[in-house]
Amino acid sequence: MYYKDYSREQRDAALSQLWKDLDRFKAQGLALNMARGVPSPDQLSLSLGILNVLYAEADCRAEDGTDCRNYGVMDGIPECKRLLADMLRVKPDMVMIGGNSSLNMMFDTIACFMNHPVTPGCPAWALVPDRKFLCPVPGYDRHFGITEYFGFEMIPVPMDENGPKMDVVEELVKDPSVKGMWCVPKYSNPTGVTYSDEVVRRIAALQPAAPDFRVMWDDAYCIHDLTDEPDQLLNIFEECEKTGNLDLPIAFCSTSKITFPGSGVAAMAACENNMKVIKAKYKYQTIGYDKLNMLRHVRFFGDLDGMKAHMKKHAEVLRPRFEIVLKKLSEQLDEYGIVRYNHPRGGYFVSVNVVDGTAKRVVELCKESGVILTDAGATYPYGKDPYDSNIRIAPSFPSLEDLSTAMDVFCLCARIAALEKLNEA
Repeated sequence: MYYKDYSREQRDAALSQLWKDLDRFKAQGLALNMARGVPSPDQLSLSLGILNVLYAEADCRAEDGTDCRNYGVMDGIPECKRLLADMLRVKPDMVMIGGNSSLNMMFDTIACFMNHPVTPGCPAWALVPDRKFLCPVPGYDRHFGITEYFGFEMIPVPMDENGPKMDVVEELVKDPSVKGMWCVPKYSNPTGVTYSDEVVRRIAALQPAAPDFRVMWDDAYCIHDLTDEPDQLLNIFEECEKTGNLDLPIAFCSTSKITFPGSGVAAMAACENNMKVIKAKYKYQTIGYDKLNMLRHVRFFGDLDGMKAHMKKHAEVLRPRFEIVLKKLSEQLDEYGIVRYNHPRGGYFVSVNVVDGTAKRVVELCKESGVILTDAGATYPYGKDPYDSNIRIAPSFPSLEDLSTAMDVFCLCARIAALEKLNEA
């Protein structure tokens, strides 16, 4: 029976019991954290062998003879460019290898275009006083943080099961002050949605009023599959080549959730026109990133097939965690009609929509009970969810036992907040 069909007396009785149940968890002094998509120790242990790939007296030369212990090679050694090009499904000459963080490369790319026009005849973005950026929501808070830092007005674009609503996007790009759009196209953060073929094709066919409009294609979860039947994403570069829009996308990826987040390898891919502008900045910024780490990754994985085999081991660790989250939501909340949530086939998150106007209350109640979640509102620009309903659950880090406990607390808090909201009506 849905809570909305309860009488006031039934709601009050249910609330009284739920508070007693939650107090029992509070008495345990829990300290559980599901705020970020952090790999678990079990996942990190899968990559320990990479530390032994290079050892004393080892050959530290890249395939072209570059001594990886020394300075040089700004855009990465060839075998690592080839490996991550295969991951992004592009040609190696379109790729630049960076440090350990793709987020850093995204920040640097926006910073570059702020000061140097990416398209001849257009002003640098810093000279556009009313500059705007499109932000599919719910989305990745750190993306929004970058564009907020650089003074963009962020325009929310609603997402559905196919990706960003393209009717909205196509209308918004008629404004020449709209300079770009964030995208997490596969297993999107936090919804788990993979963009449909139609959405990818419509993005590739965009005709923005701004010639320097760019799509920041953060393919963070491109090989982070949880099932043996992974989602399939159209190749944005192939589609843009068909439409004559090859300047449009700039793609990013990393091995941060494949090997070690603190010492992975990041990469970006773009057409020659974009890369010319971007590399003009990097040549003053670095003499070369960590080539030994690039070499370690290539020798550890061998090729993309080796990397995918490694990711199957990650899936074996992650899958039971996602199953716990979905089972708890189903068993403890579905019957009350107070939540909607996705069933992701990959990535790192489960997106839960609780009763409108209660997300902040749920997060607050969880925190008081010793369970830390991502802040309510974080999945929207400026931290402002207009419905106060979306909560991102990150199940990767806790142990199975701790995750089970944390979800019991979450479900109790969601029920309490829903009943409180109904009693306000």
